[in-house]
Amino acid sequence: MPRRERNNFVKRGEIISITIEDYAFGGKGIGRIRNEEGEFVVFVPNTLPGQTVRCQIKKTSKRYAEAKLFEVLSPSDQEVEVPFQAIPGAPYIKLPIDLQHQYKKQSTLELFKRIGKVENIEDLFDEFIASPEVFHYRNKMEYGFSAIRYDFEQKTDVDEFALGFKKRGTWWCAENLDKDSGLFDAEVENNLKNIRQFCIDSGLEPWHAPQKKGFFRYFVIRKSYKTNQILCNLVTTSPQISHFDMDGFVALLKELFGDRIAGLIHTTNDEIGDRTLAVTGNERLVFGEDRIVENLLGLNFEISMKSFFQTNPKSAEKLYSKVIDYALEKAETVNGKIVMDLFCGTGTIGQILASKTTDAKIIGVDIVEDAIKDAKQNAKRNGIEGVDFFAADVGKFLNQYPEYNGKIETIVLDPPRAGIAPKTLLKVIKLGASRMVYVSCNPATQARDTETLMQAGYKITKMSMVDQFPHTAHIESIVLFEK
Repeated sequence: MPRRERNNFVKRGEIISITIEDYAFGGKGIGRIRNEEGEFVVFVPNTLPGQTVRCQIKKTSKRYAEAKLFEVLSPSDQEVEVPFQAIPGAPYIKLPIDLQHQYKKQSTLELFKRIGKVENIEDLFDEFIASPEVFHYRNKMEYGFSAIRYDFEQKTDVDEFALGFKKRGTWWCAENLDKDSGLFDAEVENNLKNIRQFCIDSGLEPWHAPQKKGFFRYFVIRKSYKTNQILCNLVTTSPQISHFDMDGFVALLKELFGDRIAGLIHTTNDEIGDRTLAVTGNERLVFGEDRIVENLLGLNFEISMKSFFQTNPKSAEKLYSKVIDYALEKAETVNGKIVMDLFCGTGTIGQILASKTTDAKIIGVDIVEDAIKDAKQNAKRNGIEGVDFFAADVGKFLNQYPEYNGKIETIVLDPPRAGIAPKTLLKVIKLGASRMVYVSCNPATQARDTETLMQAGYKITKMSMVDQFPHTAHIESIVLFEK
C-alpha cells in the first residue's frame, strides 16, 4: 500500500475554526494555517472569503486538507441581509449577485488553464450570461421528511418531526423549512409548515434514516412558469397507506393553493436507500393531471414527475439560445446535414435546432428511456420534423452506426456531471466532425475533456458561461470546438 503523506498542521477528523481567504472552483473556500513550518491550505466547500467557519478535516495530504463545513461562525463583510430563510442549498444567497458572478467566472477560467491546458482562455471568453431571475427561479423542489430535526437554538439534533432540507453535512437530520427560501415558490414554501402539521396530525411517522423506517419520505413539487400550476408528489412507504387520509390531504392542498394545483401523485418507496423515487415503487394519480406544460423559446414541453427538465427555465432559454448561436455560426455545417445531439435528455436542444434550420436531420441519443419517450412526444406535439431520438448508451450507439463516421460536421454534446467516458469521447472524435458545441453542468470534467479534444486536433474558438443556479457554486459552460 502507498504510504500516506503526513503533515504537522491538521489531522483527519480534527474540528477546527479557520478564516477563509480565497475562493476556488466549485464553491471551495480556501483557508490557510501558518506556523514555523510554513503555510498549509484547507479547502472548505460552500464558504466565502472573509468568513470564519467551523469545519472538520476529512482528507489530508502533505500540502493541503479538505474539510466539511459545520457552521459559519462569522460572516464575510461582503454579505448582505436577505428576507429569506437560510437553507443549505443556497450558501451564497447573502453575497451580491455581481460578486457571485465574479467568483464563478474567474475560478472557471482558472480551471481551464490548469486542467484543460488552455493558457489563453481569457482571450477566447465570449460572454457571462446572468440568470434572468435572481430569486424564485427554480421549477422543482424536493422536501424531505425526517424523524430527527436539527434545533438551531440548542445546536443539536432532537427526536422530532421535520419537513424541509437535510442539515449540511448530515444524512440523518433535517431542518424545518418554515418560510420562503428565495429559490422556489414563495406561496408554496410559506405554506409548507401547514402541510407538515397535517402530516403530524395524522399520527404517522416520518422517515427515520438511521433506523430505516417510517411512513412519510418526500414531498416533491414541480411548477410551470407558463401556467403557474404546480404538480405535487407525496412519497411514502407502502405499509400504513390505508391509515393516511389522502382525501383530506387533497382538500388541504386545494385550500392552500386553489386552482394552481394541477394534480397530486402518490408514490411508494420501500427502499432503504436515500433515493426519492424507488426503482420498484408504485405511482398512482390521486387527482388531476399527472403532468404540466412548460414553454421554452416558443415550444411546449409536457413534464411529468420523472421527466428531466431544466430547473431554471428562464435561464435555460438563454443557455439554449447561445448553444443554437454557436451551432449556426457556420450554418453550412448544419443546414441540409446530419447533426448529432448526444446526451440529449428530453431533446430540447435538438428540437429547437431543428426548428431554426433548413432540412437538417437531428439525431438525438440518450440512455434514459423515459427522457427519449418525452422527447418523441414533445417533438410530435410541437410539429417538429427532422428529428430522430434513440434510447441508447452513446458509446454503444456510435459503435452500432459506423456509417455516420465522416458524415457529421456538427455535434452538440450535453453530458451529465461526470462528463464523457474516455472511450466514448474517442468514438465521438472518430465521427470526424469539424465543429462541436459542448455544453456542461460541470466545467471540471469539460476542462478534462478539453485536453483530449485538443490532442485530437480541436481548439476552443469561443466559450460562454450561464448562471443557471444563483446562490450556489454551480455554473454551466458552453464551449465551441473547431478543427
